[in-house]
Amino acid sequence: MSKTVLLADDDQLLASLLNFRLKKGGYAVHHSANGKEVKEYLKDSMPDIIVSDIMMPYFSGIELIDYVRNELKSNTPIIIISSAGNEQNVLTAFELGANDFITKPVSPTELLVRIAREIEK
Repeated sequence: MSKTVLLADDDQLLASLLNFRLKKGGYAVHHSANGKEVKEYLKDSMPDIIVSDIMMPYFSGIELIDYVRNELKSNTPIIIISSAGNEQNVLTAFELGANDFITKPVSPTELLVRIAREIEK
């Protein structure tokens, strides 16, 4: 069975590119365009890995990490992608339990490598 990736990003163009590449890479992808959709999805199912932007409507990537780690008590790997790669965001993401951080623009190939590395741990 293929591994499931929750892709949380409100950038439709990037999301569709990553969606395409992830599916080609053999992953099942669930895309959420905002934090509200992310929370709805996580109520019913937990993906094998979460890839999330920091800047999202309703619920930021930082809040998402906090929610998954502290409310859902899940160790699901989380990779943060963001153009807001300022040091504070990166540190906060890691402090809350993110596994990895990629600065935009994201190379789909690099993302696939990093996802595979996290899932195989």
